[in-house]
Amino acid sequence: MRSVELFAGGGGLTLGTHRAGFSTEVVAEWNRWCCDTLRENRDAGYPLVKGIDVREGDVRDVDWSGVPDGIDLVSGGPPCQPFSAGGKGNAADDKRDMFPATTEVIRRLRPRAFIIENVRGLLRPGFSDYYSYIQLRLAHPELVAANGESWGDHFDRLQAEHTSVHTDLKYNVLPTLVNAADYGVPQQRWRVFFVGFREDVDAEWSFPRPTHSAGALRAAQEDGSYWDRHEVAKKHRAFRVREGKNSDPSLKPWRTVRDAIGDLPDPNSGAGTKVLNHVPQPGARSYPGHTGSYIDAPAKALKAGVHGVPGGENMLRDVDESVRYFTVREAARLQTFPDDYRLHGPWGEAMRQLGNAVPVDLAWIVAASVREHLDEAAVRADQADWRARSA
Repeated sequence: MRSVELFAGGGGLTLGTHRAGFSTEVVAEWNRWCCDTLRENRDAGYPLVKGIDVREGDVRDVDWSGVPDGIDLVSGGPPCQPFSAGGKGNAADDKRDMFPATTEVIRRLRPRAFIIENVRGLLRPGFSDYYSYIQLRLAHPELVAANGESWGDHFDRLQAEHTSVHTDLKYNVLPTLVNAADYGVPQQRWRVFFVGFREDVDAEWSFPRPTHSAGALRAAQEDGSYWDRHEVAKKHRAFRVREGKNSDPSLKPWRTVRDAIGDLPDPNSGAGTKVLNHVPQPGARSYPGHTGSYIDAPAKALKAGVHGVPGGENMLRDVDESVRYFTVREAARLQTFPDDYRLHGPWGEAMRQLGNAVPVDLAWIVAASVREHLDEAAVRADQADWRARSA
């Protein structure tokens, strides 16, 4: 199936959608380090980015006229800074708000479906109206804002349109808040997904169910099976992950930092230099509120900032309370990037790419579900067409 991607970053969502069977034709991204990562892996023949056309620059300047009709999927993660807890929270008043640009591409390409991802900061009470506005913009991409029209006035028009049947292009949009750890990613990374299907696509879709839980990990730590599997000394077995509410212990255990990187060599050893992007970064230190990610729990959400991220998210905290920065390869493992996928640039730029990325496995799970339902919808449409012609 054919797809295009917006705000591709270092390629997390691209790798996941490719793995799910979508052939991304055009990738739009403004950051040169990210574009270099995509091009370098493409030119080296990496199969999941084979043949992609990388368009470096502002997505609003991309000429989509050369893309043939029949795109099945538009995917992307618009910049999160207008909505993230670490930003100023200016939403529509932030020039980095690219949801209008996203809906314009959907309007032009008319894909059968889209997958749009962003931070859970969108769900903050102060953004409630704009969150609803985003959903309506995605549902009615043809109802564009007029010159000089405020988003509030546009919101009123979209609400009126949503209760009528005027537009030709409409999407059924399902927003879902998910924790990547619940899907086997070794990281507590909360994100909002907007998945939409064009109204003529009978998708019958729902968001994939979680496969992993904190309760199952806690049970494995309590019965000792987790520690035995990793051959952890008894003196370091006291830790227990917090179970949380409504955690289903019958699922697979959450994956931990140790699960993700335990088989990698010490980056300070000679063996570490033989692993791609596995170079130590000095300077990590711990202080109150800046403690890193504990080795026997899922990591905190990696951040696009470098040394000064607020909770030390880009640091590993070991059982002896020592801390060090994750290597790029370790961070890539936490984002479930393949080991042979090269992140281009110095440590800070590579970590920025990973901090902005969608975990590859989570992208694959969502995209594979969308792909399955698009296939099934196409079969139902063909069967309905055959019955109509046979009548």
